[in-house]
Amino acid sequence: MNTTILQTLQRLLVVAAVAAAGPALAQDASDFPRQPIRIVTGSSAGSGSDIVARYLGVKLTPLLGQSIIVENKPGAAGTIGTLYVAREKPDGYTLTVGGASTHMLSAALNPKLGYDPVKDFATIGQIGTAGILLIANKNFPGNSLKDIVALAKGKPESVQYASWGNGSTGQFCGEVFGQLAGVKLLHVPYKSIPQVITDVEAGHIQLGFSDISSGTAFVKAGKVKGIATCGSRSPALPNVTSYSDQGVPFDRTFRWGLYAPKGTPKPVVDKLAAALKNVLEQPEVVARLLELGITAAYTPGEELAAVTARDIEAWKVVAKDANLKAD
Repeated sequence: MNTTILQTLQRLLVVAAVAAAGPALAQDASDFPRQPIRIVTGSSAGSGSDIVARYLGVKLTPLLGQSIIVENKPGAAGTIGTLYVAREKPDGYTLTVGGASTHMLSAALNPKLGYDPVKDFATIGQIGTAGILLIANKNFPGNSLKDIVALAKGKPESVQYASWGNGSTGQFCGEVFGQLAGVKLLHVPYKSIPQVITDVEAGHIQLGFSDISSGTAFVKAGKVKGIATCGSRSPALPNVTSYSDQGVPFDRTFRWGLYAPKGTPKPVVDKLAAALKNVLEQPEVVARLLELGITAAYTPGEELAAVTARDIEAWKVVAKDANLKAD
C-alpha cells in the first residue's frame, strides 16, 4: 500500500477514535459519581480536617447520590495523606480536605515537599476560615501571651510548645509569636493534634497548638486553658482573644479547602464545587461549622488557588526569618 495512503488512513482512524470517545467521556462526567467517593485526610481521627471531612461527607452525600468515605493517612503535618491524593487517579473519586499546613505552610518550608499545593491539585473550593488555638495545661502559671513572654524572658529557652509537626500551622504560629515578642520558644513536634491535646491535658507538656475544631471542646470542658488564637478569633470561644488583641501584631487568614488531583475533568470539578457551595449555604451547616470555630465562606477553586499561591510566597519570608527548616 502506498505510504501516503497508509498515513492518511492512520490519521482518519485516530480522528474517528477521538470523535467516538468524546461523547463517552462527556457521559462519564455527567453521570458522576457512579460509586462512593473517598475524602482522604492527612490527619488522624478526631483532628480538625477529619471532623470537617466527616461532617461535609454527610451533607454532600444526598446532593451527589453516593456515600462518602473518610480515610485517615496522618503524619508529617498532614503532607503524607495530601501527597497520596496528589498521586491518585484524577477521576473525582479521591479528594482531600486541606488546610494551611498542607496547602500553604509546608510548601513555604520545604522545597522538596513532593507535591505543589497549587499545580498538583484541582482546587474545588474554599470551605471556610479559622484561627489556630494555643492551649495550656490547667496548672500552667499563666493565662495570656504576656505571661508566656515573662516566663520565657525570665528563663530563656525554657518554655516549650507542641505542634502537630514541623511545617504545621502550629509551628509557624509558635515561631511568629516568638519573633514578634522577642523570645525564644522551644518547639516539640508531635505526629497529630489529638496527641498534642492529650499531652497538654496530662501535663506532659505545658503549651501546645491545636486547630480550633479539635481544641474547642477541651477548652469549654475546662480540661485545658485557651490562651489565644493565632489569626482570627473563634466564634466558638468568645473569651479566648487573638494574638492581635493581646498586643502581638499578627492577623492572618487560615483557610480550609476541598481538593482533587490535578487533571480531574472540569465537569466533575464543577459538579463537586456546586455541591460544596450548596452545602456551605445551608444555615445548619454554617451554624455547625461556627461551633467548630470555622467561618463558612465558599470561594471558587480558581480564586482559592490564586490566594494560596500568594500566601505561600509570603510565608516563605516568615520561614526564612525564623530559620525554619524541613526535617
